[in-house]
Amino acid sequence: MDNRTYSIRQLSKEFDVTARALRFYEDKGLISPERKGQTRLYSARDRARLQLILRGKRLGFSLVEIHEILDLYTPKDHGASQMKATLVKYRKQIETLKRQREDIDAAISDMQAGCVWLEEQVQKLEAENLQQSKA
Repeated sequence: MDNRTYSIRQLSKEFDVTARALRFYEDKGLISPERKGQTRLYSARDRARLQLILRGKRLGFSLVEIHEILDLYTPKDHGASQMKATLVKYRKQIETLKRQREDIDAAISDMQAGCVWLEEQVQKLEAENLQQSKA
């Protein structure tokens, strides 16, 4: 078992997050550092959970979903339940991201067509303005 502890400064630096973010995750019950007076001491477990929290956020999961996944871990089954639940959430998120990609592709296409139309309109107006200024 890893008995190392980490300060808020160490984890902030290692994971490029603010101390405020770590305190926020603590307030949400996602990590639970030990307290020695005003000092927070993060365990290897907290460090691992933080790593999973940040990965989950990067993948688009809400903190509630991340919390649900983290809470499923049990040493009894070596994390099998947690992994199965994560697999289901990953597959669902993949479908969500595919739909978002389709929406983004459609928006890009619409905007490109809009740019072409706007460029044509600008050229027409500039040509008209040039002719009027010559007249």
